[in-house]
Amino acid sequence: MNRTATIRIERDTRLALARGARGFAQAWRTRKDQGSDFTFESPAALFRSLTPARWEAIERLQALGPSTLRGLARALDRDVKSVHRDIHALIEIGLVTKDSKGSVLVPFSRIRTEFDLQPRQAA
Repeated sequence: MNRTATIRIERDTRLALARGARGFAQAWRTRKDQGSDFTFESPAALFRSLTPARWEAIERLQALGPSTLRGLARALDRDVKSVHRDIHALIEIGLVTKDSKGSVLVPFSRIRTEFDLQPRQAA
């Protein structure tokens, strides 16, 4: 597996959609995975979705490979219920998936983050 995920903050929806369209067109032309983009409209939205505990779960899953929720909870030294909640939130986002055996995994070998923070323009 050699896939890259890129996490971005993009306040302008038009720019985010244009970037997605370009990536799709490039993948269509080359027939190669262009990676996956995860775009959030603000730093607050990003940090609500990707809490420190969820970042830690992603990092541990990348190191462990496919794992059961119980095994991941043991590796994180956390209770299964909170790990279950965090992993299902990450599955909804798309940063974690389940395999055919029901184990959870991170389908990316690399996760990049890009933050360009600048003042908002007055409306």
